[in-house]
Amino acid sequence: MSVKRIAAVVLLIVGLLATVVVIRAARVRSHQIVVQTAGDTFAPAPGALQRLAGAIRFPTVTPDDPSQRNPELFAALHAYLTKAFPETHKTLERETVGLDALLYTWRGTDPALKPVVLMGHLDVVPVDPATEKTWRHPPFAGDVADGFLWGRGTLDDKATVLAILEATELLVGRGVHPRRTILFAFGADEEGGGRQGAAVIAETIRSRYGTVDFVVDEGGAIIPPGIVPGTSVPVAVVGIAEKGFASVELTANSEGGHSSTPPRLTTVGEVARAVARLEDRPMPASLRGASAQLFDYLTAEMPFRLRLLFANRWLFAPLITRVLSRSPSTDAAIRTTTAATMFQGSPKDNVLADHARAVVNFRILPGDSVDEVLDHVRRTIDDPAVHVRTVGVVTPPSDVSSTEAPNWRLVEQTMRQTFPDVLVAPYLVLAATDARYFGGLTTDVYRLMPVRLPPEGVRLFHGANERIPTAAYLDAIRFYATLIENASH
Repeated sequence: MSVKRIAAVVLLIVGLLATVVVIRAARVRSHQIVVQTAGDTFAPAPGALQRLAGAIRFPTVTPDDPSQRNPELFAALHAYLTKAFPETHKTLERETVGLDALLYTWRGTDPALKPVVLMGHLDVVPVDPATEKTWRHPPFAGDVADGFLWGRGTLDDKATVLAILEATELLVGRGVHPRRTILFAFGADEEGGGRQGAAVIAETIRSRYGTVDFVVDEGGAIIPPGIVPGTSVPVAVVGIAEKGFASVELTANSEGGHSSTPPRLTTVGEVARAVARLEDRPMPASLRGASAQLFDYLTAEMPFRLRLLFANRWLFAPLITRVLSRSPSTDAAIRTTTAATMFQGSPKDNVLADHARAVVNFRILPGDSVDEVLDHVRRTIDDPAVHVRTVGVVTPPSDVSSTEAPNWRLVEQTMRQTFPDVLVAPYLVLAATDARYFGGLTTDVYRLMPVRLPPEGVRLFHGANERIPTAAYLDAIRFYATLIENASH
């Protein structure tokens, strides 16, 4: 075949390929549903902000040292909630479960229907003493200023708990009687792993009901435009899965000795080399599962140049993956991440460590497993002198909830009713939530805090100057009232 004919065939193939790419991009249809907005149907009751501020003033911290936990603060918060929401506490049954956790039961009129579980947690992370002077308002003062309510727990996660209770107080006051039983699961040790709170609540619910219809916990939020590549309006990201968690300990041992006569490779050097190898060779990236569905849902809303890419992942997946890998936040959505977090060696600068230790934390992508992480660690380190084992709590990644399920549509409908200007999309929760204990109760587990975050909002979780926009909190109350009404039928 002549050069001209070869060139002609190549041009024909390229032309056909380009045509397919353009047609596929042009045929993408929006996933966003059209609904009637809720408007002011569920306007929050007066004093809602002040009641949340009051809850913030209880420093219900889950400390790093469990012996430093103060149960009296949790008991005081429980009493405060009883006083703040009198109609709710007259109508619903409340019980303390596990470690200071609360389980509310709003009995439905039709016991044949499976219950719904709405979740939040009462505990908060400590305030780093080194950052206290950087807070513009004291972390437990509950100040309202400059359009925000300030304080530890305003975002993570007392706003969720109080918004659910505000919505319930509003509905009870209107004489609402749900057909379906509604359960509120409020853990009190989520920041410590949730094993004595949410895990106990989940087992209690299992013993009484077997299974539930669906679960909504914290996880996603309404994020500003542009955070998701290609978006120009806010996006409500609803977690349909969350990553697993495993910390891997690397240790090496030797006889130690004086630092004046060191071996060519010390125990510290051996472990450091192992950590460096793991950081240099992370587990492979893959745009799949919940992270792929995020872009599937938003492709139609993107500029056409990006639509060409995401509508044709079969062709451009390597390019997309390479681009997403450049940012820590998007890289974490497409791979099991590697984070060296702890290193220990000799207690003195002139003594060789006879024992060196490092801990590397892995957040495991759904589809990967703990065993695969350990295999990767051993193969990558390739050093029999470095011992490898998991330490602490190990949690596998969750299952992925379906976006074809009626309950997904219900949550999506509620979001669109309450926030008509936002896009709704599924996504992968990168951190851990209490919802992981409820996967055995239902296939429909959704993770969402219905709050519009300010541009710096993601950094405020666990950070200094944590705060919630006052208007955003009132919208969250409307969301939960609408969700309870929608789920009650």
